Amino acid sequence: MMQYEIIRRPLITEKTSIQKEIANQLTFEVDRRANRIEIKRAIETAFKVRVASVQTMQVKGKVKRRGRNIGKRRDWKKAIVTLMPGERIDFFEGA
Repeated sequence: MMQYEIIRRPLITEKTSIQKEIANQLTFEVDRRANRIEIKRAIETAFKVRVASVQTMQVKGKVKRRGRNIGKRRDWKKAIVTLMPGERIDFFEGA
C-alpha cells in the first residue's frame, strides 16, 4: 500500500488537540488493513518527521435509526502517533 492509501485523514477534536499540546501525539484515521510498522513508515515519509510509537485501535461503527429504518456506520481504525521530542506537524498553521 502507498502512504497516502494508509493515512485517510487526521482526526481533529478537542481531545486530540489537547494530546497534541501535552504529549506530542497526533491521531489519524487509517486503513483497516495497515499495521503499526506501515503506519509509522507512512507518517514519516508523508510528513518528514520521526515517529516514536504508534498505538492502534479498531472503532466499531454505531448503529443508527431513522424512523423504522436501521443502519450501521462503517467500522474504522484509529492510530495515535507519538512523535519524537522536537518534531511537530501543523495542519492549520495560518488558520
